Amino acid sequence: MPTPYVEHQKAVTIRNDVNLKKETLRIEPDEECPGRFLVVFTFDATVAGSITVYFFAKEELNCNLTAMKEELIKPVTVSFKEGLGQKFRQPSGTGIDFSVFEESDLLKQGDMDVYPLAVKAETALSVDQPLEGEDQKIKTPNSQITQAVFEKKENGDYQVRVVSQILWVNGTRYELQEIYGIGNSMEGDADANDPGKECVICLSEPRDTTVLPCRHMCMCSECAKVLRYQTTRCPICRQPVERLLEIKVNNKSEEQQQTPQSPSLPPPPPQQEEV
Repeated sequence: MPTPYVEHQKAVTIRNDVNLKKETLRIEPDEECPGRFLVVFTFDATVAGSITVYFFAKEELNCNLTAMKEELIKPVTVSFKEGLGQKFRQPSGTGIDFSVFEESDLLKQGDMDVYPLAVKAETALSVDQPLEGEDQKIKTPNSQITQAVFEKKENGDYQVRVVSQILWVNGTRYELQEIYGIGNSMEGDADANDPGKECVICLSEPRDTTVLPCRHMCMCSECAKVLRYQTTRCPICRQPVERLLEIKVNNKSEEQQQTPQSPSLPPPPPQQEEV
């Protein structure tokens, strides 16, 4: 029986103007209001904007979030300026008191519409952008939504676990996903002879192709083109391959490769060259 054909796609670079570093998202005690806890994290922003912290938030259409328990704890919005490595700490007195809520709501797991914690980072519209007229998409600011749940540690304290990150760019929804091996492949300052950057098939060309759905970046594009006719197994984990995604990364912190919610990708910006 012939090997099934595996689809080979090319990624499009999406500019992300503000990015919450999910590994830094946590809660800290509010010293001024005992019993309350504040949301803390680090983020990068190439433009000014605002951050809104929601508790028990439901994602609606067009990147809108609704606080489902607003009568108990209201969303908090804080403006920010452009800059990398910025520290965010929720204003004192606005944090969550876990004793007010049912533990089952705080520890929600699995498929759910309402997330115990959501952070929306939104870019500000520039003054020269038209707010009226035919092109209504221009008036939609780009934003990133980080959705999380609370978990209980062995000592009974709560901690944050990020479930997903959503990116809205020009009215299109993208879900951010980790790509295993992309750091080794794309670090411009690393040693060019580092074996961790080489294709696992030819052992010479740099890795630029990711296997889906396991998300291992392990091959160069040329080897991937040959492999898709010969096998349907990932060279790393041996799981079935559904698609191959070729990624060319421009080493800038504000640009990320994303997989869109919709099956088709938007065209690349005029200044970008599709590879």
